[in-house]
Amino acid sequence: MSGHSKWANIKRKKGANDAIRGKITTKIGREITIAVRMGGPDPIGNMRLKLALSKAKANNIPKENIQRAIAKGQGAADGSNYEEFTYEGYGPGGIAVLLDIMTDNRNRTAADVRHLFSKHGGNMGQDGCVAWMFQKKAVFVVERETFDDEDELMNLVLEAGAEDFEAMDDVFEITAAPEDFEAVANALEEKGIETASAEVTMVPDNTVHLEGKDAEKMLALVDALEENDDVQNVYANYEIDGE
Repeated sequence: MSGHSKWANIKRKKGANDAIRGKITTKIGREITIAVRMGGPDPIGNMRLKLALSKAKANNIPKENIQRAIAKGQGAADGSNYEEFTYEGYGPGGIAVLLDIMTDNRNRTAADVRHLFSKHGGNMGQDGCVAWMFQKKAVFVVERETFDDEDELMNLVLEAGAEDFEAMDDVFEITAAPEDFEAVANALEEKGIETASAEVTMVPDNTVHLEGKDAEKMLALVDALEENDDVQNVYANYEIDGE
């Protein structure tokens, strides 16, 4: 399992308890609301909304929740005072951690996140301390049980502009430049190939292997950060053996 492996993260979220899944639903709903408020309710021409809807689909968010979030974005002013920024820091073993934050109280969030880092063997860092280790990429995950023709899928996405194609035991992971997200997504959609995940994310240039106590502490830190209402996304450059 690695901090940037989308499939590892998807499987962890699928196995999450109801409380954590409720937080995931709330965070994605917030993303949809803000996306609608900033760019309108039509995903055509609103890439941020399109990405949020893709994430909602991958996480099996009920349609009524999605519609409610869209309506909120079109209507009430609730949520208009949210700020968006990033926090950076280090986890156990010197792991680089990058966080997407969306909050209506910067002081509260800073104190909460700093406490979580400290509690789980890490520490917050200055702006720019780890961001240079990550690149923004479009990442797609296709399950083999959905489409198992490796050669056809690889040729399809590479022709559409994908940069990399990796075949794993039970999934294919496709990486592209952010600006090529729509081209690759359209190529998959036109072929009727469903994705387990399709989003623009932060991918580390290099990863660090963790084991033992450091691995346990790192997973605990990631879980704690993801449970925080103001942390939208957690990116890290760790690798941990699946077992």
